[in-house]
Amino acid sequence: RVSNCFTDRWRGVRCGSARALSSVKHSGWWNERDLRSLPYDSALCALQAYHRENGDLAIPISFVVPSSNEYPEEWHGAKLSRYIYNMKWWQKHISSYPDRVAELNELGFIWTRLQPQWNLFMEGMVCYRNIYGNVMVPASFVVPRHDENWPQATWDLPLGSIVQRLRMRNDFLTGDNAIQRKKQLDGIGMVWDVSEYNFNKLLRALRHFDRLESGKISAREHIIRVPSKFVVPSGRENGWPPDLWQYPLGAKCMAVRQKQLYVKNNPHRKQALEDIGFRWSGNSKLGWLDVVQAAAIYSQMHGRVLNVPFNFVIPAPPQDAESNPQCADSWPWPERLWGLKLGQRLKDVRLKGAYLKGPDAHVRKAQLDNLGFVWHPKRGRRKRFIEDDDDNRELVDDSCTVE
Repeated sequence: RVSNCFTDRWRGVRCGSARALSSVKHSGWWNERDLRSLPYDSALCALQAYHRENGDLAIPISFVVPSSNEYPEEWHGAKLSRYIYNMKWWQKHISSYPDRVAELNELGFIWTRLQPQWNLFMEGMVCYRNIYGNVMVPASFVVPRHDENWPQATWDLPLGSIVQRLRMRNDFLTGDNAIQRKKQLDGIGMVWDVSEYNFNKLLRALRHFDRLESGKISAREHIIRVPSKFVVPSGRENGWPPDLWQYPLGAKCMAVRQKQLYVKNNPHRKQALEDIGFRWSGNSKLGWLDVVQAAAIYSQMHGRVLNVPFNFVIPAPPQDAESNPQCADSWPWPERLWGLKLGQRLKDVRLKGAYLKGPDAHVRKAQLDNLGFVWHPKRGRRKRFIEDDDDNRELVDDSCTVE
């Protein structure tokens, strides 16, 4: 059983007796500027008080002894772990006293904390990588307490703050051990330039999206279009690498366009995005270009009248077109537009004002008017017949007719 007071080894001064502690404090037994010189029983009383309050001795680095009767007065305002979990304290008070080792074991003393701060930091970094697969530690991350995934010695370690100071101020990376420690960090995948890391992740995600969507993209006009709400799906069956799962690619693309995320004052990154088909105008403007091109073709095929049925979808060539090169070459619809729901898009223009908002609205409305757009079509079901229009037939070969 661990006693809640000083043992009789220290002149019978009992824990909690402020008057006795004060008299001893002023007798000059220790150096007040270094609490490691305090008698062992004084430190034991402080440890017992912490244990009664918390149930363990996983003392956070930032813990400051409160000014309460539970703790010896000489420890008030001190960072307890700074003096207790220290090799000099161990050498002075523990190394030659086996009975004290047993006494501290009963309290749950964490012996692995008696090592340099760098070793604890590296232990935490390796553990973080094992759990999360990388060492991109958020600045606010603190090792959780009572988590079996983490060594007890690292509980409450402000790992994110240490990583941030290491990048900005080169903490731990000065002196004779600097080169060796940097190699250790490189060995576990330390990210020194977070902005470059995040940009490369975006670039890699866009390239992967491009490969998966390559069947839908025209080789003549290579444009990557990521829906604004697209999030990389989880699961290997979807064809994405695990480290990109749940990556908000659509939101990132919007932030790049609107806020210059990752590319501000960096023309090389902008060029790298453009080289793979990224466009700065966004999906809305790119979508309008598709609509107006398809509308122009439809208008030309129908006598400069743009009255598209609601269910009209831009068709691909017939399956036998592959065996008929002349038919494929004369097909009026570019491959990039195949599958475009032109009827639905133009209905949205009429009813919802789609594409007609913002500074380009009047220009786009004029484009539609020039194509003969019918803003108020007649109600009722359309008659199902094909008009004999020589102008339309000139656009396609007789053997490859569009209905």
